[in-house]
Amino acid sequence: MLVQTAVMAQPVVIAHRGASGYLPEHTLAAKAMAHAMGADYLEQDLVLTRDGELVVLHDLYLDRVSDVASKFPGRARADGRHYVIDFTLDELRQLNIAERRKTDNPQDPTLAFPGRFGLNQSRFGVHTFKEELELIRELNRTTGRAVGIYPEIKSPSFHHQNGQDIALAALKVLKDYGYTINDGSVYLQSFDPHELKRLKTELKPKLQVNLPLVQLIARTDWQITEEQLSTGQWVNYDYDWMLAPGAMETIAQYADGVGPHIGMLLDNQNGKLEPNDLVRQAQAQGLVVHPYTVRADALPEGVGSIDELHDLLFKQAGVNGVFTDFPDLTVRYLGR
Repeated sequence: MLVQTAVMAQPVVIAHRGASGYLPEHTLAAKAMAHAMGADYLEQDLVLTRDGELVVLHDLYLDRVSDVASKFPGRARADGRHYVIDFTLDELRQLNIAERRKTDNPQDPTLAFPGRFGLNQSRFGVHTFKEELELIRELNRTTGRAVGIYPEIKSPSFHHQNGQDIALAALKVLKDYGYTINDGSVYLQSFDPHELKRLKTELKPKLQVNLPLVQLIARTDWQITEEQLSTGQWVNYDYDWMLAPGAMETIAQYADGVGPHIGMLLDNQNGKLEPNDLVRQAQAQGLVVHPYTVRADALPEGVGSIDELHDLLFKQAGVNGVFTDFPDLTVRYLGR
């Protein structure tokens, strides 16, 4: 598999949490389905357990996708949530994983995306990063395809505050499974620019690996990342600079790509969505652009179909790939 560059014509399809439009997110079943649908990459959100195991879950906490409240009463933190880092892997193995619900309330059955896989239908569980890598390796071998991986290091600041080094843990597993060079088989992403810089200057040289890094871009008020001040205080990270002129030149000093929200690429011009200049600015610095998230059941306002969104992103904005909950629809659009 060739390393993708910002000027390569063929975009890539990244299965967002697997085929999450059809099966509960980040389950092995959703990953196998996305692989079969023709995705180029499968995404893994990584979180550490209390005993230091990397598991594949999107949230730092378990409440919206599991039955943790009933299985482990009294284990919530002060905010009412049950955090992955407070449980051992053996404890997490006891949970049932289900379709994402809209709220943390275990009594509220409302799905975040109505119409997706029903609650309490079939059974799914928590799995480790290693187990997913083994699944993908074997699927690649048995199908003859070369599907890559796209892990995200979730909230390094939270893990540091709880005594865990998730970036180092992730890099060690990647090296153990043969992901050591920039050959197109892996992208490593994070919302935390400080940790990406640490990966580039400290951890990658230390472990002698050369993996491409992707800077995910959030809105500041989403409160996704914290940074530590010189006083030791942790504060919400301000992302506004990443969307300002000249930002891509700065990001290109430590990253190989950017992952903005699709809404950051599209401006409303007299009631019509039109691409802005962010993709061109990033690609001019040699960065690939992989925005998130294409969803057939949650289209941006003013977009009538998923292929209309595909047109905006691929034909007009010129992105190098997309994260999608519906990898089959994006594969079909691209005419694979």
